[in-house]
Amino acid sequence: MNSNQKFVGYVGTYTKSESKGVYQFTLDTEKERITDVKPVAELGNPTYLAISEDNKNLYAVVKEGNLGGISVFAINENGELQKLNDQLIEGASPCHISVDSKKQNIVTANYHKGTIELYKIDDENGFASVAKSVMQHEGTGPNKERQEKPHAHYSGYTLNEKYVAAIDLGIDQLVTYKIEDNSLVEVSSLSVKPGSGPRHITFHPNGKFAYIMTELSSEVIALQFNEENGSFTELQYVSTIPSDFTENNQGSAIHISKDGQFVYAGNRGHNSIAVFSVNQDTGKLELVEITSSEGNWPRDFVLDPSENYLVGSNEMSGTLVLYSRNNTTGKLTAIQTDVQVPEAVCVKFLNA
Repeated sequence: MNSNQKFVGYVGTYTKSESKGVYQFTLDTEKERITDVKPVAELGNPTYLAISEDNKNLYAVVKEGNLGGISVFAINENGELQKLNDQLIEGASPCHISVDSKKQNIVTANYHKGTIELYKIDDENGFASVAKSVMQHEGTGPNKERQEKPHAHYSGYTLNEKYVAAIDLGIDQLVTYKIEDNSLVEVSSLSVKPGSGPRHITFHPNGKFAYIMTELSSEVIALQFNEENGSFTELQYVSTIPSDFTENNQGSAIHISKDGQFVYAGNRGHNSIAVFSVNQDTGKLELVEITSSEGNWPRDFVLDPSENYLVGSNEMSGTLVLYSRNNTTGKLTAIQTDVQVPEAVCVKFLNA
């Protein structure tokens, strides 16, 4: 399993109490340990991060006083961060950020405003423009406490980067946009089960399937994806928690292995990660196991570049957890559970 490699990763956090901002760590695959945890950028609530494919830039959502927006950093050879610029406007900060592989566009989702924003990347250094396009979602859902208005929770690119997929928890919708003349243009939308509260999406590497994690109903929705017109069709709903668990649970992150064989989904409350195998012909899922998050409120996780490991973040217990991953069965085994990162949310690795 070990290839004696070291991978550099970053953690986005809330900064409500002890956290300083963005943290860096190293995964040592020979020792099977996370080491060298340290803050590398001091800023407010950088809860979600994106790293450019060329590893030259890190993009973070950010809150500064009564302003919210994005911060852009250059990544040096040691993995340290140098601030390039901010784009801030009045109001709540976004909750999700993505950058395309050619480093031309950034898209964000704003939970509190119910908006999807498009920023242009202005030059080779990675500087971000002011928001060129803002799409305001409209509507409500049946959950009066959580769906009283739109709550955009995710915006990211489809595999061919022809479209932007946006997930809105507040209105139970997946909206597909194209980017045309520096503007977001809606091309398709899918309404999922009322009250399910979709949160994040991940795409199968074959381009034919996608998987949504729902926050309110704790389910994964398997979808057929049409790469030509950007439309989605529902295939399956499958629970991420045991049928006898009746306490509060809120679905969190969802990711898929590079070979498309396994989908992983986080459960906050049940405090676990559900593992599913993927039928490569139908796209449907079958539960493999539900393993403990080894901490409280697992907000996100990431597969390392070798995919022999998975690193999970527990927001409320302020810890990272390192799992070894069986590439054949998809199963996870916790091997380090006490890595301290306060208010940890998003975890990203530099691209190998």
